[in-house]
Amino acid sequence: MSLAAGSLARFDRDRSGGGRRLLAGVDEAGRGCWAGPVVAAAVILPSCWGPAHLDDSKRLSATRRESLLAEIQANALCWGACAVSALTIDEENILQATLQAMSRAVRKLRPAPEVVLVDGRQVPPDLPCPAEAIVRGDGRSAAIAAASILAKVLRDRVMRAWDRFFPGYDFASNKGYGSPRHRSALGELGPCPLHRLTYRPVATCGQGRLWNESR
Repeated sequence: MSLAAGSLARFDRDRSGGGRRLLAGVDEAGRGCWAGPVVAAAVILPSCWGPAHLDDSKRLSATRRESLLAEIQANALCWGACAVSALTIDEENILQATLQAMSRAVRKLRPAPEVVLVDGRQVPPDLPCPAEAIVRGDGRSAAIAAASILAKVLRDRVMRAWDRFFPGYDFASNKGYGSPRHRSALGELGPCPLHRLTYRPVATCGQGRLWNESR
């Protein structure tokens, strides 16, 4: 275990009463995207365990994230993930969709956690155990960092798969974020069924003829 990973694991040990309680970390990926779902992941790691190079997923290369994903899935006590669609995001807003995804991911964990650390400032209201919001938790907690990697890699895979069904937006590369090519495609094609219609600049685009004719 690296020094950084050891520090993250010690943070979790302190929050879990010296390892006496099962602790889960929860994080999400895709809140700021123009298209695709928001994905949340939850994970329970063995006490005092963390793979070398464990860190906030945003600080890691795609290759490193993929490698860590395999290591986390092989060694975690359990993990769960949930995706909430763009339609639900538009209907309920991104905050509620994110909290919903986090809650569902936690409820998939077996064994169930006894305490949950949530990245950010807000805890889902219906978790089955005590929980704490940790600002910038993906850089402080091993379990949250692991969850951030799971959520990011799984969401990236979803967007690469959708790229084959909705070509032209470069989803395989931008993963639904607002790249110049994505913006240009919105102007040419209009939004597709994956787009979040309440997000700017998607909301300012007319529906593309291509997708109108396909419905």
